[in-house]
Amino acid sequence: MNAVLVSPEVDVAVEAEGWPEDSVLEALVARVVAVACAEARLELVEGAEVSVVFADDARVRELNRDWRSKDAPTNVLSFPGGDEDEPPFGPLLGDIILARETVAREAGEMDIDFDAHVTHLVAHGFLHLFGYDHQMEDEAEEMEGLERRILAVLGIADPYREPPVT
Repeated sequence: MNAVLVSPEVDVAVEAEGWPEDSVLEALVARVVAVACAEARLELVEGAEVSVVFADDARVRELNRDWRSKDAPTNVLSFPGGDEDEPPFGPLLGDIILARETVAREAGEMDIDFDAHVTHLVAHGFLHLFGYDHQMEDEAEEMEGLERRILAVLGIADPYREPPVT
């Protein structure tokens, strides 16, 4: 299979109430994934695919419990589809699952636009599919730097900036 610098096919599933329209989410995910692929210079096999599921806290809690032994919802989960350590990547890149209630709560707590937070979490989850992580400080700096670049291209403010002191 040939490696190419292109965006993968995106499969979006909306499994919970309260998310924007399917067409809005599909356009958002396609744009985020395209920019992430360009900024990270990801080499994908032709016809690579990624799945993004817009779920609720109950579903994400179940997945988090079953796969990560953490019995609580989280904002986004990523399940790589193959070997994320070496390009070219694909054809199945993996699954990204977001929890609506957690995403909405976090956006409110951070006083940011819901769609901006969804955009950030899709980018964050997508990078996890390729082995990017934030467990160690140097890994976190690399991943957060890439997220900042992706979001800047998308017109989204830096999610890691320190809030102003009031």
